[in-house]
Amino acid sequence: MTDRAADPWSGRSHAELAELARELLMAGHLIDRSGMPHLISRFGRDGMRDIAIDEWMSSSPIYTHRIQQLLAFEGDTVEVIFKGMQLDVGAPPEFLDFRYEVLDDHHGRFHLDHCGALMDVEPMGDDYVRTMCHEIEDPTFDATAAATNPRARMRPEHRPPRSPAGRQPHCAWTVTIEPDAEPLPYPAQAARLAESAAARLPVAVPPVGLPADDGWTDYAAPLDPDLVMERFSSATLAALADEVCLQGQLLSRGFLLHVLDRSDGEEARAIGRKQLTGIAGLAAKRLARALGLEPDLAGIAALLAVHPMFLPRSYVDLHLDVRDEALEVVLGPCPALREDDGLTWAALLADDGDRALEAAVTALAPQARVARAAPGAGAVAAWTVRIDPTAEPATQPDEVTLAEFSTGARFAFERRGTAG
Repeated sequence: MTDRAADPWSGRSHAELAELARELLMAGHLIDRSGMPHLISRFGRDGMRDIAIDEWMSSSPIYTHRIQQLLAFEGDTVEVIFKGMQLDVGAPPEFLDFRYEVLDDHHGRFHLDHCGALMDVEPMGDDYVRTMCHEIEDPTFDATAAATNPRARMRPEHRPPRSPAGRQPHCAWTVTIEPDAEPLPYPAQAARLAESAAARLPVAVPPVGLPADDGWTDYAAPLDPDLVMERFSSATLAALADEVCLQGQLLSRGFLLHVLDRSDGEEARAIGRKQLTGIAGLAAKRLARALGLEPDLAGIAALLAVHPMFLPRSYVDLHLDVRDEALEVVLGPCPALREDDGLTWAALLADDGDRALEAAVTALAPQARVARAAPGAGAVAAWTVRIDPTAEPATQPDEVTLAEFSTGARFAFERRGTAG
């Protein structure tokens, strides 16, 4: 078969690319659902809170600028802030149903008609709700706004815990840019992460082999409060998907670097493997369902080609080849394997990450079996996947089951649209 991994976007329809962009935004958001439970068990609620703050303040200022560059809507206004939030793994559309209103360049507001993150945390009690909706959001929301304009501030009109119970909308915020306000400093966490190979990758370029005339090639139009991925051209969607996956890679690196600050290298890698295993299986289930994949070797290859742990291809060098009733999965030398701390998904896979790959594969094909293979010339790590129709279905890893506490595991997107 053709190595689908070499070009994961070519040959796909506009509708399929739009669906993938939505799913990859959701996968990026669910990384935290996979990682945070392991922090609570090790560091408690306060430790989880502190790492979450550092994680998002590390990554969001970096990828906010990247998405602005890709879609050519750079500036310093409230509208620019809102456009960036619409394409942020922190706010996947519909699951976090942000409703935006631009009043003028310096003033705006938004509310959430639905907050999937709140639905996940609310059953855990008001203390956890306050941790997320107050202690984490206060610094990280300002960091997101300040990435566009250091004099921007986000302030709540109301927010959970909900009073009265069931209050709608779930929360409401104002965004104000005060020209005379003291500018917020660039977060030290982001300055640290900016030194990584992931942050230094060139911004994705729309591939020439996909149509650029079946939708927008930028987001220069006024803010669309009901933005759907179908608005963008096929080529733009491919580049957007790469940048969304890089957001997830940056988020995970921010997470692991700040776990490392509070532990040692082996413990950080152990938590990283748990995080990766959970999101590997959870994202695989959603992607397989969205793409209608069959539980065979071709389906597994199609799944791994678009799985966010292997994207963007400029960061992770993946090769897939079906031959002799087996799928060969190969990692080659790449920037994700050259980060000097080894705290990347690719490094964790190459080192001792078979469980994460198994979680993704068996999420689609429970009778598949993964075995590590000797890497060939120029390769770093390799695996062979075979399907044994006589084998007992694999047991879902506990890490995936734990991540599935999120309502995002079963959330269904409803908004679709057409280019125009």
